[in-house]
Amino acid sequence: MGVVISALSAAREMCALSDWCLTNLELQKMLYLSQMVYMGEHNGEPLFNGHFEAWDYGPVLPEVYSRARAFGSAPIMDVFSGARPIIDEERRKFLARAYQQLSTRTAADLVNITHWSKGAWYKHYRPDAKGTMIPDGDIFKEAKDRIAARRG
Repeated sequence: MGVVISALSAAREMCALSDWCLTNLELQKMLYLSQMVYMGEHNGEPLFNGHFEAWDYGPVLPEVYSRARAFGSAPIMDVFSGARPIIDEERRKFLARAYQQLSTRTAADLVNITHWSKGAWYKHYRPDAKGTMIPDGDIFKEAKDRIAARRG
């Protein structure tokens, strides 16, 4: 088991990997999908600390959102001062692989992926409601369900 990193450190790493070209929407979806896949590959262990909430456009880490919201739909600049560098090499490499795989997707693709009707966001989403937490256990279950659906 590695050192769990903070959500802000994960966000900073993803943005740096993109050369600071990610929007808040893209970042949120990439972080969610990274967390889900990591949990699926590591028996429910989270990639980073932080809890997602079910918002209108998908899963959101409120702590990350609040740092980046001033940019609206523009690329996020480095607003993650104080976020510790990621010293866990495995987690850093995982984020790099996740970014590489997800960076070819449009923002709309990322929203569609996270809005899967059998997924954790869908299960907890209530229109116009913020503050509805998505439990880590449901994110882990989504990872397992996605694997099962692919095997079909």
